[in-house]
Amino acid sequence: MSISSAINKFDPISLGEMESVKLMNRIDTKFAVPLSVLPAILRAAQADYYAQEIDGRRIATYDTMYYDTDTLDMYIRHHDRQLVRQKIRVRQYVDSHLTFLEIKRKNNKGRTKKKRISVPGFAIRSNTVGHGKQDVKVADFIEQKSRYHWQEITPHLRTTFRRITLVNRAKTERLTIDMDLVWENVVSGLTMTYPNLVIIELKRDGNQPSKMTHIMQDLRIHPLKISKYCIGTALTTPGLKQNRFKKKIRSIEKMLAHNP
Repeated sequence: MSISSAINKFDPISLGEMESVKLMNRIDTKFAVPLSVLPAILRAAQADYYAQEIDGRRIATYDTMYYDTDTLDMYIRHHDRQLVRQKIRVRQYVDSHLTFLEIKRKNNKGRTKKKRISVPGFAIRSNTVGHGKQDVKVADFIEQKSRYHWQEITPHLRTTFRRITLVNRAKTERLTIDMDLVWENVVSGLTMTYPNLVIIELKRDGNQPSKMTHIMQDLRIHPLKISKYCIGTALTTPGLKQNRFKKKIRSIEKMLAHNP
């Protein structure tokens, strides 16, 4: 069964109905699987999850620019296992025509908190924040909600992918399934893609029971702490400190080699 056929068998949930499942303060559990395994996961999840649908589409396109300092402080803090850290990005939800500036914070309890504001029409490749109304809005939000000043961050890594979003029947958790990942480093000019890699993220308010964790256990798929920003930055930045991520990258590449 193809991925499109599998996802079309789910009952749909609209973007409006998703409002109660934002989970802006949550615990994340991530998995990395080969594309060939995804249909089996979807078949097992069909009875217990809805599929998000926007304008008749259940696979959405995302375009994200991650920002960092010249010394890649956000990347380095993650690499060095700093429990308290942030990511700053502008994400375009291409199919729903929405653009948000998002600041993700990880605290020392392992919880992720996300703050965001709508920034329609904001140029994600902009190297500076100017004095237009939208730019002032962006600068003010960064100053108020992050540990960084807007003057010290610039675009570093563009990430595009296609995403399936599932919501459990109780509407207490979300599952995002990211495919066709492409990383473009706007500083080095290098691009990397893993066309057969799927990154799955289970988002819930605490470690409450989840049908998806049982599905993954049955398929012998184990959680993997993985950051799309950090992996993409490590793959596209020559000479960058990346000892902590080398084992994960080798593990992913080995998995994909055995599941072409």
